[in-house]
Amino acid sequence: MALNKVMLIGNVGKDPEVRYLESGPQNPSGNAKVASFTLATSERFRDRNGEVRENTEWHNIVAWRSSADVVEKYVKKGTQLYIEGKLRTRSWVDQTGNKRYTTEVVADSLQLLGRRPDGSAEGGQQGGYQQQRPAYPQAQPQYQQSAAPAQSAPEAMDAPEDDLPF
Repeated sequence: MALNKVMLIGNVGKDPEVRYLESGPQNPSGNAKVASFTLATSERFRDRNGEVRENTEWHNIVAWRSSADVVEKYVKKGTQLYIEGKLRTRSWVDQTGNKRYTTEVVADSLQLLGRRPDGSAEGGQQGGYQQQRPAYPQAQPQYQQSAAPAQSAPEAMDAPEDDLPF
């Protein structure tokens, strides 16, 4: 058994590059759309001295066909995305004759996160956009703050209507 699965939440590093491929053995119908862009994922941690450090990883993302359509219409530099896909490593020979390698994430699905540029929430139907759902709903970020502040525990315990017998 084997598994090649990647799940990322990050920000797009630069505007996507969208291309149309010519027909060929792997693309007999022609006009296959492909979008490529970089995605930054960051993690914060405290070092031995207690200072907060940040480590950013850059991922090369490739989206094909309908996913490339979504990328072309809605994704730009700074857009926050949730991406599910698989790793793919490919090689080529550069101009100097050296064999080069690159590892990419081929997106199976993607979901726009955050807010739209016009400030409206993304879950709506405005502009003809319908949000795609990830395969794993629990992968949604758990760090979002609630709209209403939570009542602190000491205030709840001092409430006069507390009629517990003990």
